[in-house]
Amino acid sequence: MSGRPDFSGVRACVFDAYGTVLDFASAAARCEAAPAEMRSALTTLWRDKQLQYTWLRTLQGRYADFWQVTGEALDFALEALKLEASLRAPLMALYRQLAAFPEAEAALRELRQAGLTTAILSNGSPSMLEVAVAGAGLEGLFDALLSVDAVQAFKTHPAAYQFAVDRLGASTDQILFVSSNGWDAYAASDFGFRVAWCNRSGQPRERLPGRPDVVIGSLAELSGLLAKAE
Repeated sequence: MSGRPDFSGVRACVFDAYGTVLDFASAAARCEAAPAEMRSALTTLWRDKQLQYTWLRTLQGRYADFWQVTGEALDFALEALKLEASLRAPLMALYRQLAAFPEAEAALRELRQAGLTTAILSNGSPSMLEVAVAGAGLEGLFDALLSVDAVQAFKTHPAAYQFAVDRLGASTDQILFVSSNGWDAYAASDFGFRVAWCNRSGQPRERLPGRPDVVIGSLAELSGLLAKAE
């Protein structure tokens, strides 16, 4: 994607939480009881099953909140990797206290100083988001913490993205949606949002409907992109 995107008219910057603002890998990484050589594999399988369960539950019309889904995905991962079930409690506790990515706080402060509304739109349940944002030291940096729990459908269901539009009172082209998840970034673009894909790991483009307006490697790049968005 070449050239500088035109973000004039953008009023709000809406962030995915897990993997974009909050580092979901920090749970297993900080779990001293988990074997060090298994933490990376545990993170990957836990995350993969967590996402699969959100998509499948939405397709089935069998919604359960993200805390339950996260626990069930962890149960699968622990059994599949032949790890002790006793790791469940400390890992779930750590998931409630994920570390923020290093650049997140400064990026949010810059956006707010520029007069932009900042919000989270996440699969996370309301209580998960409140605890996680406070624990990561980001309290007071979001105007709204929006959970798909309100619409009982996980992203990428259009109702999840529409919830942000309704709550923020902004049109889709007035919202810049930021996600590190390619599937989320492409779906949000297809819905109608302006989108910045925070592609930290250099993933290839998704073969899905939608097209992010810009690909960035860090949230630190946002303020420069939006400097002329007024």
